[in-house]
Amino acid sequence: VQLQACGGGLVQAGGSLRLSCAASGRTFSNYGMGWFRQAPGNEREFVAAISWSGASTYYADSVKGRFTISRDNAKNTVYLQMNSLKPDDTAVYYCAAKPRYGSGSYYYTNSYDYWGQGTLVTVSS
Repeated sequence: VQLQACGGGLVQAGGSLRLSCAASGRTFSNYGMGWFRQAPGNEREFVAAISWSGASTYYADSVKGRFTISRDNAKNTVYLQMNSLKPDDTAVYYCAAKPRYGSGSYYYTNSYDYWGQGTLVTVSS
């Protein structure tokens, strides 16, 4: 699966952005999808994930109530709507694909087989 993330940019605190991640190469609905982020000097951390059907979603406590993950299997795309952004949300955001029948938790990076290139989100105070 090839993943292409986009939608990052510079936004003021309190603002919103929507990230998109387009998949190609394999059947998109065979994969759960996740968003992770990595700030300078920090490890990559889990942000949100969605099951292959979209029926189940998972969020980090730090973004719960502010971010919403969704997917459109007809368009082979997963989205991350980010509202009420804070300077602490500044990071490179990565999308990733986890096999539908694969083992491992949605919360861990090593559960995912494919990664996009990342898109930078900068939130100014």
